[in-house]
Amino acid sequence: MTLSRWLTAATTAALLGVTAMPASALGNDRVETEIRQLVRAGFPAAVAVVREDASVRHYAAGVASLGGRPARVTDRFRIASNTKAFVSTVVMQLVSSGRLSLDADVESLLPGVVRGPGYRPSEITVRQLLTHTSGIHDPRNPAFFDVYLKPGGDRGYVYTVDEVIRQSLLDPPHVEYSNTGYLLLGRIIERVTGHDVRSEIRDRLLRPLGLRQTSFPLTDPYLHGPHLHGYDMAGNDMTTFSPSYDWTAGAMVSTVDDVATFQRTLSPDLPGVETLPLPCPGGTRTVWGHTGAGPGYFSFSLHSPDNRRQITLALTTYDLAADLRGDWDHVAPTRPAAALAAALCP
Repeated sequence: MTLSRWLTAATTAALLGVTAMPASALGNDRVETEIRQLVRAGFPAAVAVVREDASVRHYAAGVASLGGRPARVTDRFRIASNTKAFVSTVVMQLVSSGRLSLDADVESLLPGVVRGPGYRPSEITVRQLLTHTSGIHDPRNPAFFDVYLKPGGDRGYVYTVDEVIRQSLLDPPHVEYSNTGYLLLGRIIERVTGHDVRSEIRDRLLRPLGLRQTSFPLTDPYLHGPHLHGYDMAGNDMTTFSPSYDWTAGAMVSTVDDVATFQRTLSPDLPGVETLPLPCPGGTRTVWGHTGAGPGYFSFSLHSPDNRRQITLALTTYDLAADLRGDWDHVAPTRPAAALAAALCP
């Protein structure tokens, strides 16, 4: 899922849920205040790492699980669509090495995979998959997600990539944010390299950057080691589920430090990077980076326009059922724009 649809539903400060603050109110103390406010507003946990030039500060508020120990900044969580940044980086490495072209079409790379009413796979390019402009959307049938949402559902159910792609292509093309497009990119990486995408991400990114707390589970429904539990708006624990549906669109697990370290290697010109309007003193500023949302979790890793400031923030409530209904007022207890502004505004 994407948070940009939620945060950018309006660009005014009032609708975004925060007013521009005077410069004297900003800074690390303000970040701590806003992180704690997120927990008071209803999030079980809020953890963050904030960078300003060479200075790095960590923040943790709330509990790792309801009734449990305090949350720690070293706790793992499901990073959801922040996974896409890892995938797009591998794609661009293949482009840079001449093994793949942004203008290559899906049909030539994955013959016969994209079939559905109105789709022309020979006209859909790698660039369009990266930038969510291919017309390939996510599954429309809400029942497809019942395994996650219905009480007593089989949270360990393993979706196949082909199953998700086929379900997505039942309806005609429509340009929108597309998880399925990134599943196709995962398949393209495997086709071009001859290796599974998890090993490509590990060897190209995780090991070179020392991201030891980051993993890419394929079907394992459990989070291992110290981690944050995620919840829906009713307080149901959503932590345990098979990440097979999300795969290269959102299956990875990490910590705020690992995500921040990786995101610092990125450029705002990377295809697929999100830009968000953020109210600041003197007017709205456009920040860039990636966001992630899925059952029980949502997160941000965003940079100021001048790249001097960065915040990576993880929160432990996200309601997938409300997301699928388009009910943006009920996906989470509150919008975290004030915490983002405290970290990113000059």
